[in-house]
Amino acid sequence: MRFLTADYLYPLHTNPLKEGVLQISEKGEVVAIFEDRKSVSKEKLEIFEGILCPGFVNAHCHLELSHLKGVSEKGKGLLDFIGAVQKRNNFEKDAILAAIDFAEQQMIKNGIVGVGDICNTADTLSQKQKGNLQYYNFIEVFGVQDQKANQIIMEAKELRNQFRASGLKATITPHSPYSVPPKLIQEIARNFDENDELLTIHVQETIKENELFENKQGDFFAWLQGINASSTIWESRNKSTDILKELGNKKLLLVHNTFAEKEDIGSYYYCTCPKANLYIENSLPDYSIFDTDKLCVGTDSLASNNSLSILEELQIIKENTNFDINTLLKIASKNGAEALGFTKLGTFEKGKIPGVNLISELNKIEIIA
Repeated sequence: MRFLTADYLYPLHTNPLKEGVLQISEKGEVVAIFEDRKSVSKEKLEIFEGILCPGFVNAHCHLELSHLKGVSEKGKGLLDFIGAVQKRNNFEKDAILAAIDFAEQQMIKNGIVGVGDICNTADTLSQKQKGNLQYYNFIEVFGVQDQKANQIIMEAKELRNQFRASGLKATITPHSPYSVPPKLIQEIARNFDENDELLTIHVQETIKENELFENKQGDFFAWLQGINASSTIWESRNKSTDILKELGNKKLLLVHNTFAEKEDIGSYYYCTCPKANLYIENSLPDYSIFDTDKLCVGTDSLASNNSLSILEELQIIKENTNFDINTLLKIASKNGAEALGFTKLGTFEKGKIPGVNLISELNKIEIIA
């Protein structure tokens, strides 16, 4: 048994404890929490400076894009970024796999224990089979032409089944409101089965997305017309969030929400990716509109970020809100675990194996267990 204590213990399912003690097994399973150090003999205590909290959950990542670091120019907007990502196949497979391995190691080093990962290929599968982190794999589909919906879904099901055959969570999910017409959404909803827990989707990442649906004009409108997109994408939706009704009554994790307004917010889980939002659109969401019990945080990919660090994401949120430390850590751990169904992560509740992070400074993290 180990008895860990620091200046403050943040269990996240209950209030922070000054000089609280966390008892864990050698496997990292939470056994008990003690309100102070007097409850444990001094010689058993491992005493640290700083705060102890559960391991972080990266609620939105694109691990398979790790090799694209630096390919997209900063601040050029989402359409330019989409163009850069289309260069993803201009790399040798060995380089792609090496970048994936490096990125996962970076996440582990930065105290991340669970990940909601977007997958368009099986490139990350061999890395995930090692079991270093817990993953919820979102098999992302996009295709702007109605007539291709059946083929796209068939390919997505094949990819989903590859992940499931390895014992990994995998769900077919839409990319965004502007890239998935109603017919494809219907197929996604129809293929949501008993093994699926939730869907995720990029929403309101750019103001141009709102212009497309609300005014039927702008850069996205011109871009979609230029690639012969089905007009049902914009004709059937007057707001970006109208697509949520098409998905039916399912658990949803909405990502980015950079240009969301209070009236757009529902009872869903929301994921913010502040560093990526600044990288691509140089904008941040209005954090005051979110329910902080439903707000998660993600790094997005190394194609839109220079690191995969939840702590760095929290620093930006802290600078732009009045959230206290307990709220920030819930966003980093508890809420993401709840959203993604990682029942053993997120808090220091008895029986969980959430990992233990020591934060001694705002920019310094150490993995304790």
